[in-house]
Parts: sequence; C-alpha cells; structure tokens
Amino acid sequence: MSYVPPFTVSAEAINLIAEISAQIERYAIRLEQEDGLRLRKANRIKTIHSSLAIEGNTLSENEVRDVIDGKNVVAPIRQIQEVKNAIKTYELYPTLDAFNEKDLLKAHGVMMQALVDDAGNYRKGGVGVFGEKGLVHLAPPADRVPMLMADLFDWLKRSKDHLLIRSCVFHFEFEFIHPFIDGNGRMGRLWQSLILGKLHPLFEHLPVENMVYSNQQQYYDAITASANAGQSGTFIDFMLGEIYKTLKEHQGIPLSNTDDEFEAKFGKEFGVKFGVKFGVNERKVMLLLASNPSLSAGDIAEQIGLTKRGVEKQLKKFRDLGIIARQGSDKTGYWEIAKKNN
Repeated sequence: MSYVPPFTVSAEAINLIAEISAQIERYAIRLEQEDGLRLRKANRIKTIHSSLAIEGNTLSENEVRDVIDGKNVVAPIRQIQEVKNAIKTYELYPTLDAFNEKDLLKAHGVMMQALVDDAGNYRKGGVGVFGEKGLVHLAPPADRVPMLMADLFDWLKRSKDHLLIRSCVFHFEFEFIHPFIDGNGRMGRLWQSLILGKLHPLFEHLPVENMVYSNQQQYYDAITASANAGQSGTFIDFMLGEIYKTLKEHQGIPLSNTDDEFEAKFGKEFGVKFGVKFGVNERKVMLLLASNPSLSAGDIAEQIGLTKRGVEKQLKKFRDLGIIARQGSDKTGYWEIAKKNN
C-alpha cells in the first residue's frame, strides 16, 4: 500500500482555503498592474533576504539588492555566496518541477554550491533541527532518507488533496526528514512555493519565506506541536494562516484607487495638456506632492517603494515638462504643481 503522511484538515483550514482562493485572484490582478514588475523584483529580494536571514545570514535587504544588482558588498564571503546561490536557484524556479525529486536535488546543488561538500546529494550522517529553545527534532537516520523522500514525492504526485494542503504537508514532512546535511530550511520553503506555483503562478512572486521570517518561533512551535501530535494538522493551520495574511498584506495600492484619486485631484486632461501619460508610479508621486509639497525625494521613495534615484528621475522629468516647479531651497523649499486649467 502506498505511503500517506499523517495529517488532519481542520474546519479552520477549510475556511482558510476558501479565503486564500479569493485573495489569489485579487493578488493576480495586482501583479498585472503597471508597477507589477517592480513589485515582483521587490518580493524576490524579500524572499531571498528572509530565507537566508532565518538561517543566520546577516546581510540586510538593501545589501541583498546590491548583490542582485552586481554591486560590491563588504560582508563575509560565505554570506555573499549564500545570496548568489539563492539568486541562481530562484532564477531556476520556472524550470523546476515541484513533483520531480531529481529537480529537488538539482536545486539543492545550486543553493548550496561551494557551501557544503555534497551539495545536491542526500545526507550521509545524522542531523537535528534547532530552534531558539534548543533541539526541536532529531531527524531519521541517514540510511532511511532516500526511501522516505521517494515515498513523499510519490504521495505528492498521487494525492487528490488541495494543493494548499499538499504544500503544507510536504513542507512539514520535508523538515521532519531533514534530507540534507545543510540547507533544509531554505529548500523546504522554496519547495512549498514551487508546489503552490502549481496552484497559481503568482506564488513565484509572493514571499512565502518572508512570513516564516516574521514568525520564526511560531513556525518552530508549529513544527514541534505537529511532531508531538504525530501528524501535521497544527503546521497546516499555521502555514495557511500565514499564506492568507501575506496575500492580504502584499497587495499594495490597487491601481483603480490611484486612477480615481488622480483624476479627482488633477482632472482627466491633465496629462494631455503636458503631452505625458502618467504611469502608476508617476501618479503616486504626483498625489504625494499634492498632499505634502515639502516631501523630499527620499520621503517619496520610502512611501511608494521606489529607489530615491528613480524618484529623482521622475521629479526631473516633471520639472522639465513644466508640471512642477521648485520654490525655495532644496532643504526648506516646496514643490508647486502647475494648475490644471493654466
């Protein structure tokens, strides 16, 4: 008889599946908006930073961004290597099959290149899982790992359970087996994202890793509670709750609201008058300037999630077109917006 991991699906989990399904559609629309590409890049940076920070990497989100952008970062060589490896692994995301065990080994080989001797191979010795409170779980003996992983992938492929449930069960079972000498945490989180990607492609760009980073102790507590119960129900409830919260929190400003607000503030023909089409970020910058003309480029960048340099470029463009003018000094002055009926 084929192996089935032990788990229960609670009433809470069933409700969360319905809630998540509704949020997925909204988030998918969000990623199709004009600033979706920036949002996807920002989420990728968050994902890599969070997944590595859980494992003790001390690079900041900005430093991870600099490594991605090919800039020099002063940090321990191992930590920079971890970021570079994670970048390469997440670039593989569209080519990896969540149901293929060979792809898991391939991804581990890239994720742990030059960090462990046997990257891309299952462990040959014993390992334990450690949380803030010490040993969380002693993993099964190394000689059982190939069989346990083959069974787990077989169940993943055959199971008729909802992919949200399967992704959580796989994540828990993977951490329970702890198949690699190192990199199990980051691989488990990546693989849950990959399984979720079978449900909807947006999960490639949703920082699943970030929610674990924000709630590390609850994450370990959920693993411990499930291990003690002998089934992963508690972990399923925890992860589904985090997926739901993350989907809600990462939707940003809906484009339609920005559209309506911009039109109400400046009128329909504002862009036509200056011969410019305002994109979503340009509309956000203009709305912020209208609400607070003394904001600096840095302030605006922080509020809408752009780089300071990007905002400065937009302000220069507006200035050159006569849309805005600077009154007073850089430090104490303010922006004046051209009247829509001039």
